Amino acid sequence: MQQHVRMRILVASDLHYRLPHYDWLVGAAADVDVVALAGDLADVVSPVPHEVQTVVLRTYLRRLADTGPVFAASGNHDLDGPGTHGEQVAGWLSSSDHERLHVDGTSVDLEDTRFTVCPWWDGPVTRDEVGAQLRAAAVDRPARWVWLYHAPPAGTALCNDGRRTFPDEQLTAWIEELEPDLVFCGHIHQAPWIDGGTWHARLGRTWVFNAGKQIGKVPPHITVDTATATAHWFGVFESETVSLG
Repeated sequence: MQQHVRMRILVASDLHYRLPHYDWLVGAAADVDVVALAGDLADVVSPVPHEVQTVVLRTYLRRLADTGPVFAASGNHDLDGPGTHGEQVAGWLSSSDHERLHVDGTSVDLEDTRFTVCPWWDGPVTRDEVGAQLRAAAVDRPARWVWLYHAPPAGTALCNDGRRTFPDEQLTAWIEELEPDLVFCGHIHQAPWIDGGTWHARLGRTWVFNAGKQIGKVPPHITVDTATATAHWFGVFESETVSLG
């Protein structure tokens, strides 16, 4: 990883409408430069109706964006109906009403880092839209390129829940083609804690992360520091730091 402008990025995923975790994030946002949320902000099995959840979550996202830039990608729990092409989309995360809140389908440069927020794709049309988004964002890329993409890539332990794997072959192909610097994922809650599991992996030159999901008032999360080229994982009952150099 190249070291240029210092940036501290707080990464979490799979919050699943757990409001104490959002409360913690609102407080923690003041100590970092960027908040990155890699999908499953809502929860389809919650007794709270999905349309109510999204109203509450938009309020939390705006509160986070009042502090600094926020990037929020959709996951499978965030889908709320078919788009114009008939495939499921997270319509509530398709646009932003806050200048520092960046959602599905956007690519934004902060200093020397480009953030690309990928929506959850539900079929060939939305899959191809993500591919086109990534290829467009690769043009004139700056020193560092970060993706938010909910499902973890095939070929890593990040997609193993201890019983079976849920590999995203398409993400692996895109990573091999475009070689981003960092990819923030989620989706497989148990990946960091299973036997042989992990919260970080490499595919070629690309670092990929999945903080996992665990009990407690503080969500599992990762803090990436571009100045020290480190990623620190807080796993509630354990923590670890890796060098990205």
